[in-house]
Amino acid sequence: MKPQISPSVLSADFSKLGEQIASVAGNGGEVLHLDVMDGHYVPNLTFGPLLVKAMRKMTDMILEAHLMISDPDQYIENFVKAGADIVLVHPSTCASVRDTLRNIKSLGAKAGLVVNPGEKLSIVAPYLAEMDQLLIMSVVPGFGGQSFMPEVLNDLPELRPSLQKNNVLVEIDGGINQSTIGLVLDKGINRFVAGSAVFNKDASPGVNFNTLQTLAATGK
Repeated sequence: MKPQISPSVLSADFSKLGEQIASVAGNGGEVLHLDVMDGHYVPNLTFGPLLVKAMRKMTDMILEAHLMISDPDQYIENFVKAGADIVLVHPSTCASVRDTLRNIKSLGAKAGLVVNPGEKLSIVAPYLAEMDQLLIMSVVPGFGGQSFMPEVLNDLPELRPSLQKNNVLVEIDGGINQSTIGLVLDKGINRFVAGSAVFNKDASPGVNFNTLQTLAATGK
């Protein structure tokens, strides 16, 4: 598949959310990344299914919900019913990772696992047959202002054959911008989450999206 930029709406201006999402969609955006934080698994608190439901009414783009929350099994159905097309969870938050993945898929959504800095990518190896997506965090989740951590990709070459065999889409999230995206191209990554690199005052979200999408596709 072609490389995709997945703008993180957490960096958007929520007073103009519909307008900003439309700006991205109008410039070819296909996916939106939704950072859901509960103030417990990570220190910050963001939003829940109600805002996902509102965004579902704003756009036909794919909505991927990254659940940085404790006990995600309690809320997965709510997010899928609200309109999430993809649900991404952290293995350490699941009582049974395999059961959680199967539950997500039984509800009609795609399912993925998230690996944090400091964790080995191999922790997802037992679940590749149940996974649609792997999200590699290149910053510590829940904290702003961090720099991209290239070392999180050290284990990716070893896992790539198994990911490809199981048709698992690989995504990276954290510190991705015009300066860093070149560091993660040609490494088997299909999707790149970008927040402030898309939603900022330098240009419209659509223009910023186009710049990053071109870099992802061509490397220049």
